[in-house]
Amino acid sequence: QVQLVESGGGLVQAGGSLRLSCAASGRTFSNYHVAWFRQAPGKEREFVAAITKSGGSTVYANSVKGRFTISRDNASNTVYLQMISLKPEDTAVYYCAASLVTWYGRSTSYDYWGQGTQVTVSS
Repeated sequence: QVQLVESGGGLVQAGGSLRLSCAASGRTFSNYHVAWFRQAPGKEREFVAAITKSGGSTVYANSVKGRFTISRDNASNTVYLQMISLKPEDTAVYYCAASLVTWYGRSTSYDYWGQGTQVTVSS
């Protein structure tokens, strides 16, 4: 079992920045690939970014490429999502998810999820 807890969300104006954190506990975190997803009201959960268990590879949704950066610190069991140039359409609940096998895939491919953190971007 891996427990994931997101933090760092909040209200920010368009053009602003936030850094989300995903703190893990339980089994060896460095064995898990991690991804960020988000879900806006009335919409399906969508992929945002993913990072391999070593941190050596990352991938981003086109909508956030160039603005968001995913990183991890396995020593502190934490994955980060740095978000800059935020837009109102980035407003959503952001979730981190972990998988032993899948590093980039559908949400159903991930075994463990956090409770989410709200990000609201005002125009």
